[in-house]
Amino acid sequence: MPRPMLRCSILTGLLLLAPGPCFGGGAEPDSAELARLSAVPRSEMVAVIRRYQADEGALSRAYRADASPARAERLARLYDGWLSALDGMAFEAMSLDGKVDWVLLRNTVERDRHGLKISADHLAEVGPYTPFAGTVVELAEARRTLVPLLPAQSAARLDELKKQIEAAKKDFEEKLKPAEGGGPGVTPATSKRLLDVLEGLRGDLSDWYGFWDGYDPVFTWWNAEPYRAADQALDGYIRVVRERGAGITPDNPDAIVGSPIGREALLADLKFEMIPYSPEELIAIADREMAWCEAELLKAAAEMGCGDDWKQALERVKQTHLEPGEQPRLIRDLANEAVAFLKERDLITVPPLAEEVWRMDMMSPQRQLVTPFFTGGEVISVAFPAASMAHEQKMMSLRGNNVHFARATVFHELIPGHHLQQFVCARNKTHRAPFSTPFWTEGWALYWEMLMWDQGFQKSPQNRIGMLFWRTHRCARIMFSLKYQLGEWSPQQCIDFLIDKVGHERANAEGEVRRTVAGGYGPLYQVAYMIGGLQFRALHHELVDSGKMSNRDFHDAVMAEANIPVEMVRAMLTGEAPPRDFETRWRFDELLHPAQKK
Repeated sequence: MPRPMLRCSILTGLLLLAPGPCFGGGAEPDSAELARLSAVPRSEMVAVIRRYQADEGALSRAYRADASPARAERLARLYDGWLSALDGMAFEAMSLDGKVDWVLLRNTVERDRHGLKISADHLAEVGPYTPFAGTVVELAEARRTLVPLLPAQSAARLDELKKQIEAAKKDFEEKLKPAEGGGPGVTPATSKRLLDVLEGLRGDLSDWYGFWDGYDPVFTWWNAEPYRAADQALDGYIRVVRERGAGITPDNPDAIVGSPIGREALLADLKFEMIPYSPEELIAIADREMAWCEAELLKAAAEMGCGDDWKQALERVKQTHLEPGEQPRLIRDLANEAVAFLKERDLITVPPLAEEVWRMDMMSPQRQLVTPFFTGGEVISVAFPAASMAHEQKMMSLRGNNVHFARATVFHELIPGHHLQQFVCARNKTHRAPFSTPFWTEGWALYWEMLMWDQGFQKSPQNRIGMLFWRTHRCARIMFSLKYQLGEWSPQQCIDFLIDKVGHERANAEGEVRRTVAGGYGPLYQVAYMIGGLQFRALHHELVDSGKMSNRDFHDAVMAEANIPVEMVRAMLTGEAPPRDFETRWRFDELLHPAQKK
């Protein structure tokens, strides 16, 4: 059951979110609103969470050399100390908010500690190719601890470092030869990890030299030339690893190269994200959802006179793009249409200030190589052809950002999606910021695509094709990203899959895979859209379809809890406090599909 007086708690807990005469249509609250805000109970863990953030951040900034054993040892002591201290807290005496926050903080500390092991594993993997790393780390640590500098000795170490780097480069080149002849050699994945480590070491060496250079004339006299030579050698080594190892060359600067993490690492990440499913189970869920999408695509195609050829129907939809210069007007109109739809059906509170402050930018051609579609938040960044693009790129961007695709995307990025998320999170339970997860961020926005479909937002078969394209795309993201991380598919296989199963333009498919493999996103980020959406859908089924809450109360309550794993949102909304020995166990998909229950 939901907590008693749930709607009342929402009204007192949301800053400028509840409608009423005190709102005034803008950002200026009255004294009664401020009084309600000041009376909101606080979790017992607020100061504890902020202390952890401050301590962990301070140490991470102080121990800047990622390859430093001292950094790993000091952070390990921090994490172990915090876990011990958390275990000593009076958990049972805490409120529901406090217990949820305690579980979330412990999960975060354990995840941070696990990250140290992953970093150590990666350093060990490339250790044979970086025998000189200890020299760079020692210099960086000497700077941190302010060990007195002996310029002549550091010059000698730099001279030796240059020789070590050149020897390591030669050894790496020798190990590449079997790969060129068809043997095992050094894999692109290992080369990518090595490239990341080498660039980090080069940055550490540059920081060390820059600290003294010019401020100590004797240091500069001794070290300027040895440093230049060592840096040049390191740059040459990096170039060989990048071009010959990873395949990122001047002729192919946008090569897609990543580092699959494997099944065990995926299981660990899923546990920290509070998703009690295996990669294989998630792929099965995606396959089932994909089948639903394909059935709906066939219905829409038939209504458009395309028979059972949904790809022909999709092609027609792609032709409905606007002329250059017209896209901003379309985005504005689509944003207004979505907000009017939400208000008409009383689905969620939309603060007037949130409507007032969102803005629009046009996405650069370079960024569209990684993100070929919209991104959103307070600023919606619009992907659309620029004059500098080649003709083929312009046409693919026009087709991939057509009217019906955009109609299914704008509300995902603005209201009730990412912009409203960020607006509310900036005003509620801000101490929970360290616990944010893409399963809430992207899952919430994808959930609204599902709910808007259920509420009849699509008005034509073309609208349905637009919405189904994205829904199919999110199923495909689970399948190709997990198969890549499991080492089963190559980036090219992922690209071909998106073109064949979803109907992507080739350049857009390449951008999607580049984003997943080499775009700086976590290995589960693409999984989080559909799986997070299904989590919210299951929670909606449990609380709204059952009649326990209205749509508006449910959605406002979710937003009030800020960005945290959805299983913990469920704990807050149902009043079921997690136990001290919490382990993720909410099999949310079984609520939607009881036949899947084990």
